[in-house]
Amino acid sequence: MLEARTGQQISAYRSWRLDTALKPLLRDRKLDTLDQLVTQLLEGSDRVIGDRIVDALLNQETSFYRDALVFESLVEAIADAEAKGRAVRIWSAGCATGQEPLSLAMLFAERHEQTGAPIPEIVATDVSAAAIARARAGRFTQFEIQRGLPIRRMMRWFDGDGSDWVAKPELVKMVTFRRLNLVADPAPSGQFDVVLCRNVLLYLAADTKRCVFATIARALRPGGLLVMGAGETVIGQTSAFEPSKRFRGFYETPPPGSTTLTAGRAAA
Repeated sequence: MLEARTGQQISAYRSWRLDTALKPLLRDRKLDTLDQLVTQLLEGSDRVIGDRIVDALLNQETSFYRDALVFESLVEAIADAEAKGRAVRIWSAGCATGQEPLSLAMLFAERHEQTGAPIPEIVATDVSAAAIARARAGRFTQFEIQRGLPIRRMMRWFDGDGSDWVAKPELVKMVTFRRLNLVADPAPSGQFDVVLCRNVLLYLAADTKRCVFATIARALRPGGLLVMGAGETVIGQTSAFEPSKRFRGFYETPPPGSTTLTAGRAAA
């Protein structure tokens, strides 16, 4: 069911997550075993149970300013795009509970305060409706807020609320959050200068991954950049992208008319 809805696979080494991930749902529904949960799913009497199971099984591991060097390079990449005289757009694909796009919003809002440079448009999507709801709320636990977020930024952009921290409204308003299934849905409208799709594609089957690469390639402006996770690569995965010659660790579509790009579009 998870693969059918989202394209994500649960490999043998991730199967241990089943019990752990579904325990809160079992408690919520006052069930003792996974078999009872499966029975409820098959009976079809509860229309939302499938969505809740999928949400529980999705890997939503994330943190603020994850891989800090990426954000440093992004400032340079965005400045390069701005030099072309256009409004810059960023797509955070697979944003989970929002730490990545909110990190981007803080980064470029602070740059605006210091230099007057414009704040890029930030669109953030995730397949999980529950994750998007949390991202829009901007509410984080003490544990989540301390992962990667300096105290200076925590105090500047968040307000304490009991044991939680809530993003200030002006920060959340810098990001457009929406639910989107990378496997089944078209990309958000318009074209983007940068797409961040980090630690998402590694859970997809090879054919599904190629389709998502093709979707992202179509969403990028000429010269646009793809940012992936530290342990991910396009090499051997797709011909729609190649390592960027301008920004280390980023990827870009081959130049128009190149044989690599033509082959990539044919494969898609």
